[in-house]
Amino acid sequence: MFKRIDHVAIHVTDLDRSVVFYEKHFGFKKYFQHAATGGLQIAYLKLGDTVLELTHKTDGAMSGFHFCLETDNFDETVYKLQKDGVQLIRAPHDTAAREPRENGWRRVVFGGPDGEQIELRG
Repeated sequence: MFKRIDHVAIHVTDLDRSVVFYEKHFGFKKYFQHAATGGLQIAYLKLGDTVLELTHKTDGAMSGFHFCLETDNFDETVYKLQKDGVQLIRAPHDTAAREPRENGWRRVVFGGPDGEQIELRG
């Protein structure tokens, strides 16, 4: 069902500053950036197979934490989690492909017991 942690996200106050920081001090390299709905800017950085997502909202109003799991059967996994009563935060929807293997992927967000968000992609 689950394959690996796809990425961990950090909400930042200055996206460009944070990209430079993680590239300069930790060896990450930005490989994809886009604007999402609601004024959200997202940059993805890689270090080997590890992906760090940096998110910034133009009005500065962001809090919380999320991580993302890659699943090999998106619809089946979403169905099982909903059947098991896991709180749905954001319904399944299309997502931008950061690299060619992700063409056609979808994403969904569930809630964890302490308010964390668990994103699934696949």
